Amino acid sequence: MHLGNATSANTVTNFLGTSFMLCLLGGFVADTFLGRYLTIAIFATFQAMGVTILTISTTIPSLRPRKCTSDTGTPCIPASGKQLMVLYIALYLTALGTGGLKSSVSGFGSDQFDESDKQERRQMTNFFNWFFFFISIGSLAAVTVLVYIQDNLGRQWGYGICVCAIVLGLIVFLSGTRRYRFKKLVGSPLTQISGVCVAAWRKRNMELPSDMSFLYNVDDIDDGLKKKKKQKLPHSKQFRFLDKAAIKEPKTTSGTAMIINKWSLSTLTDVEEVKLIIRMLPIWATTIMFWTVYAQMTTFSVSQATSMDRHIGKSFQIPPASLTAFFVGSILLTVPVYDRLIVPMARKALENPQGLTPLQRMGVGLVFSIFAMVAAALTEVKRLNIARSHGLTDNPTAEIPLSVFWLVPQFFFVGSGEAFTYIGQLDFFLRECPKGMKTMSTGLFLSTLSLGFFFSSLLVTIVHKTTGHNKPWLADNLNQGKLYDFYWLLALLSALNLVIYLFCANWYVYKDKRLAEEGIELEEPEICAHA
Repeated sequence: MHLGNATSANTVTNFLGTSFMLCLLGGFVADTFLGRYLTIAIFATFQAMGVTILTISTTIPSLRPRKCTSDTGTPCIPASGKQLMVLYIALYLTALGTGGLKSSVSGFGSDQFDESDKQERRQMTNFFNWFFFFISIGSLAAVTVLVYIQDNLGRQWGYGICVCAIVLGLIVFLSGTRRYRFKKLVGSPLTQISGVCVAAWRKRNMELPSDMSFLYNVDDIDDGLKKKKKQKLPHSKQFRFLDKAAIKEPKTTSGTAMIINKWSLSTLTDVEEVKLIIRMLPIWATTIMFWTVYAQMTTFSVSQATSMDRHIGKSFQIPPASLTAFFVGSILLTVPVYDRLIVPMARKALENPQGLTPLQRMGVGLVFSIFAMVAAALTEVKRLNIARSHGLTDNPTAEIPLSVFWLVPQFFFVGSGEAFTYIGQLDFFLRECPKGMKTMSTGLFLSTLSLGFFFSSLLVTIVHKTTGHNKPWLADNLNQGKLYDFYWLLALLSALNLVIYLFCANWYVYKDKRLAEEGIELEEPEICAHA
């Protein structure tokens, strides 16, 4: 589309950010109206439609700008409003489908395991590992095979193959319908959260009883009500303001029957479920920074690769976009190494059947993100020094005589970090959330990716506007910029974020530990036999 480095980077990160932010919408729809199964089927169709439009836009010449090269002297004319409109329709329809799909797939997979069964609970941990492994296999195919096809046959072939893959995947998914376990809908978790907050605010001036047994709870629900009672959760002393939502008022009773208004009275268990979500928020917030670092691998790191020596032998040249194969390859290496080597050793050393806890895994990922930015900054300094020594700083298309394999460390650290962070987040948010909020919790987890990409866009915009008038860090010609300073900034922010994360992780107490202290075992949600 012939956009500058900063604009192109923001276009990519805004698209990815929107995709993951729409996971919250997908989670709401799945939990409230459709269930995870139908949400996957419907939103996969939206995704296929978006990629189909993208395929058409690359096939019809009038829907894309003309190619420009320095050899022919053809000017680089930016895309027209019409061309950008078609592109954005395709991208954001794809984002809508991706949001609904991603929010439900992992939750639907975890639905196939009974968490009250210790063996199936351990199998679910392995499921998360291999679920992410095969996602990475798909990513590897995308940045190698599809990039090769796009470079040699045309983008329309690459996007067309994606459409076929989505449709084929949907058919395979639907073919297993009779074998799936389906969980009953429990209503919108957003309604429950809103109800608790509104009820607590309405009763903000009331005093809590000294005995918490006087608060309204699931035991007080009329057995004649159709709504299935939830598992009773023990009362906690944190966020006691919310406990006021469960105070029984005289006007809520009529004889022996309770008159229930969800906006004025909530069960203590509903309150405790909302507290579970609130306790997860500090962990949620402190994992956002990892995805800001991750975003650089899809933007500026690719721009670095474009200017470096990408030859293997005399005839083969690695496409810039295929450099992320090193990134995906590190994920594919890390997952089995962790599963087969690190987990057995960690089980013995830490006496934890899971190996590393989800919080420990996320912490490792955050450390790797710091290493990645340090490696990226040092590599960029070396690249610029060579560009200056060869007099290439004024030529943005010149190939700098530095092997592209110098970028491998930053891709490796981010890829390995993602293997720890993504799986740790997925495990954490699905295990720690209330039973009826799995899809919303998945959306909450994926929103960290969204906010990470959006924060990257914001950071790029601020840095570009602040430094652009004098010596821009993010110049369109990277040889005249100071990208290394941008990487150092990210390394510093990541280090500060890690310190905050460690405090939050030390403060957090796992749900099963809280329940075990009260002598309560986890219950498995009711399963229904149909979608």
